[in-house]
Amino acid sequence: MIMSDAVITPRLLRGTVAPPPSKSALHRAIICSALAHGESVVAPYTPSEDIDATIGAARSLGACIRPEGSRLLIDGGEMFSVKNAVVDCRESGSTLRFFIPVAAAGGVCAAFTGRGRLPERPLTPYLALLPRHGVGCGAGEGLPLQISGRLRAGRYELAGNISSQFVTGLLLALPLLEGESEIVLTTPPESSGYIALTLDIERQYGITLEETNCGYRVSGGQTYRSRSYTAEGDWSQAAFWLAAGAIGAQMSCPGLKADSTQGDRAIAGLLARLGAMVSSEGGAVVARAADLHGIEIDAAQIPDLVPALAAVAVFARGTTRIFNAARLRLKESDRLHALVAGFGAIGAHIREEPDGLEIEGVEALRGGEAEGFGDHRIVMALAVAAQRSTAPVKITGCDCIKKSYPAFFADYNRSGGNVHVINVG
Repeated sequence: MIMSDAVITPRLLRGTVAPPPSKSALHRAIICSALAHGESVVAPYTPSEDIDATIGAARSLGACIRPEGSRLLIDGGEMFSVKNAVVDCRESGSTLRFFIPVAAAGGVCAAFTGRGRLPERPLTPYLALLPRHGVGCGAGEGLPLQISGRLRAGRYELAGNISSQFVTGLLLALPLLEGESEIVLTTPPESSGYIALTLDIERQYGITLEETNCGYRVSGGQTYRSRSYTAEGDWSQAAFWLAAGAIGAQMSCPGLKADSTQGDRAIAGLLARLGAMVSSEGGAVVARAADLHGIEIDAAQIPDLVPALAAVAVFARGTTRIFNAARLRLKESDRLHALVAGFGAIGAHIREEPDGLEIEGVEALRGGEAEGFGDHRIVMALAVAAQRSTAPVKITGCDCIKKSYPAFFADYNRSGGNVHVINVG
């Protein structure tokens, strides 16, 4: 297997980067299109390992998906025609957690597989719930996972402080069942922006969902309607460029919806709280460097922003404390540990807490070698911060950016950066 490292010679970034289409939106739109009768068009589409995992999963269940330039043509007429399927989720947690209940709703006997840290990521809520609703889940608590039987409507009770991906998976599947279902959240939901995104996209595909005081009521027997869907720009990926502007010179990101249901649109306000100059100009969000200062950040609703925020906080005068981020230990890496190890290796003053980080700002990093931990968001955060180093920074294992943003380093160089990617084996 070819691995690669990135060597960055520090230069302040200045430029304009249109972020790729929202990965979160594409996952959901592809699944809704695959569940619809007739042909849907999803655009723009840019390949990444996670999105290609969702395309492959839908195909394994019978959907016809054909890339055509920057569009996906999706016909779900044969969805669930395959009754015994192997669903390779690669390293995509969204693919895995969305498709388990979807395949069960179609009565598919499916074997779910994955790689990297995905087999270790918990599936406990499904393993507890699905057998009560007609689905056998085999043995074990991770991957590979074998399911059989057909999902039945009913009451689905689960904690809200687990990954929102479990709630989304049920919201996608339950409209297909006979009879009414209810999702009851026993604690307040975290990452609620991702659930809001699911609700919004499903409604665009003709699905009726009712929010209740403690969850969602879902009528059965519904039909997804085919449509043309336009994916908005990805606030999660734009966060790295806006962070780069906050500590570099200036970065502009066009194509972002100010009223997006993406929870990670919060990056603009958080950077402003840290002291950066953030504005909306000519249809773009612009971040400029300024005198930064430490703040308190509750990450419960925005866990994916923590790496980008850490890249800014390491240069913020005083102390920044990030808390309610324990779920980051269950991502592609233990992100709390990875951020401390990676940034600490190149001169940041950063300390790991049980559920977060404590960061003391420095003027500049000293350079050196930082491990990327095979995690796309860790690599991108380190690369953003490397522009403020007094010596080159080497990031190991940077090929993992293909998971979500294969063009990241090309966009980095187009913004005035100097990164050289080296294949090492």
